[in-house]
Amino acid sequence: MRIRAAIAVPAASAAVAALLLTSSQSQAATGQTRTARCAEKSLTMRAKAADGDPTVLRVSVTNRGARACVVDRVPTVTFGNLDGAALPVPLGGTGGHRLAAGGTGYADVRTIADPADPEARRVGTVTVAASTTHWGRSFSAAQLGTGRQALVWEPVTTWWKPSAAAADRAIGLG
Repeated sequence: MRIRAAIAVPAASAAVAALLLTSSQSQAATGQTRTARCAEKSLTMRAKAADGDPTVLRVSVTNRGARACVVDRVPTVTFGNLDGAALPVPLGGTGGHRLAAGGTGYADVRTIADPADPEARRVGTVTVAASTTHWGRSFSAAQLGTGRQALVWEPVTTWWKPSAAAADRAIGLG
């Protein structure tokens, strides 16, 4: 038994090392390299209510860095001191969204489906981050254009999209 265990561990380690080497050689041969995560200081976050619809926020993230980088697949959007964040639509696993140097990603957030909903909560700020590891930027309701407060109940957000029009289509606008 001991002999087999002693042989199995190095064999498994060698197999993993070969797989990793093959993967990195393959990436080098094709010119593919892993894109680094975006540093928060290299990003500009923006958010504004959609014209004529204060229940939809249009958000964007711009990479001001000199190299492409990756943010989370969906923005992290939180509301005042309420627990939780907007859920992604469609649902999906974790992943990244690549931003070219100088590139911008767009997403829409529906804060509430029915403004007359008696369950609606009211918040004075909305915070948007490009990654769960970032602090993000907080926007007051006035900055967003929703009045003194933003209404929130079961909020959803799109994945980052290449254009504002694509984000609008994904949330059901236009």
